[in-house]
Amino acid sequence: MRSPLTALHVVQPGDGGVARVVTDVIGAQLDLGMRVAVACPPGTPLAVAAGARGAEVHPWRAGREPGPRLVAESRRVAALVDLVRPDLVHAHSAKAGLAARIAVRGRIPTVYQPHAWSFEAVDGVTGALARRWERWAARWTDRVICVSEAERRRGEHAGVRAPWSVIHNGVDARRFTAGPGRAAARAALGLPPTAPLVVCVGRLCRQKGQDVLLDAWPAVLARVPDARLVLVGDGPEAEALRTAAAGLCVPAAGFAPGTGLAPGTGPGPRAAAGPRTEPGPGPQPGPEPGPRTAAAAGTATASRTAAAPCGAADRTVTFAGAVTDTAPWYRAADLVVQSSRWEGMALAPLEAMAGGRPVLLTDVDGARESLPPGQEAHCLVRPDDPAALADALTALLRRPVLREALGRRAQQHVLRRFDVRRANAALADVYREVTAAPRHRHELGEPISQ
Repeated sequence: MRSPLTALHVVQPGDGGVARVVTDVIGAQLDLGMRVAVACPPGTPLAVAAGARGAEVHPWRAGREPGPRLVAESRRVAALVDLVRPDLVHAHSAKAGLAARIAVRGRIPTVYQPHAWSFEAVDGVTGALARRWERWAARWTDRVICVSEAERRRGEHAGVRAPWSVIHNGVDARRFTAGPGRAAARAALGLPPTAPLVVCVGRLCRQKGQDVLLDAWPAVLARVPDARLVLVGDGPEAEALRTAAAGLCVPAAGFAPGTGLAPGTGPGPRAAAGPRTEPGPGPQPGPEPGPRTAAAAGTATASRTAAAPCGAADRTVTFAGAVTDTAPWYRAADLVVQSSRWEGMALAPLEAMAGGRPVLLTDVDGARESLPPGQEAHCLVRPDDPAALADALTALLRRPVLREALGRRAQQHVLRRFDVRRANAALADVYREVTAAPRHRHELGEPISQ
């Protein structure tokens, strides 16, 4: 009798959307009778969830960024490969892809899933080095899995030559379609029962662009004064974002988005004056390593001051912190927004749409592919554009009937196209193909669509 396939997942980060995707994959693979091992930072949500599902969890104390510890981190992966003796290694995100492919070097089948390309996070010399590494490491990669066709095209344009599969992210719709309605969810979370509510779920970091959302928020309040915003998540920009939110002012009519800050405040060192934002439930965010800080990235709000009259804008923004279950926050929302600067295909909008909520996205990789056809005019804006974001938020908040119609169609779309079982079946097909192929490196062919 043939032994069950053994997969070793090497993962960094161990939280956020990547962790949720990997958790779903692990559960599906265990249900198929596979032996599944996971190497990830200890104590992270992924480590906890993988252990609870029945996977073998091995501590891998790797940071998010390349650095002096990379050699030791790669050696640890090599030692785990010797210990687990997997049939296949699946590396998730850039750092794990770097360390795992250095450790394995093509000796056993290797699948790499970037979950958004590393070279989009950095510019200049660092960006050029990231592109060079991705091109070079393709020789040790049996399959690159992209979560959107746009992500695949971006990698190809950067010169990454590898066998490709495009497998869209999937969601377990049962988690988001069941449960209490909007009013009950708000009551349970302590949120205002009738205020127009915008929810943003994601790691508080430069990639997710919450600073742009805060730049846009005063202009939204000028037109929808009772609107409320909740940021769900934590991350390295938490303190900078709290500082920016504490300095928000409601601008006078006609005041441009991106200038609604009190004089002298911004997401740098904390301003001496100005109240803290509403803390919200859940643990308070703490600093984490990330691609670049808002200050280093030249966050737009840092240098802005305002002559506009100040109001109570900061009290309309709640930081919910890290949560174990995002579903109640989607249920409470009238609109879910993701203001990312780059993505592969964001998971949070799919989750929100599965729950019947309309979404507003920036036009980054995967966004158009995730939306139902025809919703682009209402639900898609340019990245890094607070004025366009404010206009789109205002338009949707003022039209509840349109929001409900968009949400219903979005739910049908996600249930039909982005079921997690479909994604996991496509991944299982990839595993069978790469483990059955001869181990000599073949000529790289055309992309393989799933």
